[in-house]
Amino acid sequence: MDSPLAFGELLVRVRSGDQDAAAQLVHIYEPTIRRIVRLRLANAPLTALLESTDICQSVLASFFVRMNLGQYSLDTPEQLVKLLATMARSKLAGQFRREQAQRRDRRRTSLIPDDRQLVGSGVTPSREVAAREILENVHRGLSPEERVLVDMRQQGHDWASVANEIGGSPDALRMKLTRAIDRVAQELGIEDEL
Repeated sequence: MDSPLAFGELLVRVRSGDQDAAAQLVHIYEPTIRRIVRLRLANAPLTALLESTDICQSVLASFFVRMNLGQYSLDTPEQLVKLLATMARSKLAGQFRREQAQRRDRRRTSLIPDDRQLVGSGVTPSREVAAREILENVHRGLSPEERVLVDMRQQGHDWASVANEIGGSPDALRMKLTRAIDRVAQELGIEDEL
């Protein structure tokens, strides 16, 4: 993005569910996420099982759901890159833990040849529908008080103005929403997706 204003406008549009803005964000930041993942996968034991695209899509799906629910407050593109990199590392670590916990024998895993292109990048109608369904399910699992937080964040209120209107501290309200999203994701069995 050329300026912080353009970046801020992009995030406001993404938070409101604007698919063009989401596609623009994917276009700008997907190469960075994939590069981070490829570097992490270079010598990892999961290299044969995962592709950077898999983790990248998981990171973006999680980001869009949580962004739409108002969890993130980002002021600069650098903050977004740092968040996406952290999410990618977390997703990779989670995949590694699952692989180790299930004591899988990678030799028995059927591998698809490297020249495959099963899933394209970017926003597709099926991804939009899936993301919308996840978002609706998470929203239904929130309490009315938690939904107020989401609604205010979707309307563009920063955490300070939410705290002024509802009461409490901005950090406490932000953590309350984060915990609520995590709780609902666990209840729905989609914590790996978020």
